[in-house]
Amino acid sequence: MRLALPFAMIISAALLAACGSPSPRPSSSTETITQPSRVGSEKGVDVVLYALGLVDTGYRFGGKNPDAGLDCSGMVSHIYQSTLGLKVKGSAADIARQARAIERQDLRPGDLVFFNTNNRSFSHVGIYIGDARFVHAPSTNGRVRIDRLGDRYYAQRFEAARTFFD
Repeated sequence: MRLALPFAMIISAALLAACGSPSPRPSSSTETITQPSRVGSEKGVDVVLYALGLVDTGYRFGGKNPDAGLDCSGMVSHIYQSTLGLKVKGSAADIARQARAIERQDLRPGDLVFFNTNNRSFSHVGIYIGDARFVHAPSTNGRVRIDRLGDRYYAQRFEAARTFFD
């Protein structure tokens, strides 16, 4: 069941408020955030708010529509088209080639994070939301969800950060 829009907005506001927190806090016993998240652009915030509204949407391989289910690249394509009118198409690897490379420490809300999850470069993509967290559509557990970049699984598989913003 998808979050109702007002509830999603409340959660989004709380999450974004945490992103601007001046004092970093440890997110787990193995990860310490060394700097607060950079402030995102208005477009990036729009992307994040839309992405948060899709949390708990079902997974479907090749899915590009929240009503039928989403995979990781379909989720990114749908969000960028719906919020910015930007046509981002193809697999996670295709999307990585379309976006501009940035350093991990330069991630801002709305940017993209890429992982090697299938022994293939750029085989998974998510949307960075701030505070070392990202929204993505993993096939495991079959739902769009939020995870941390520092979680052991994703930390070991992180490949790159990319952006479509200035």
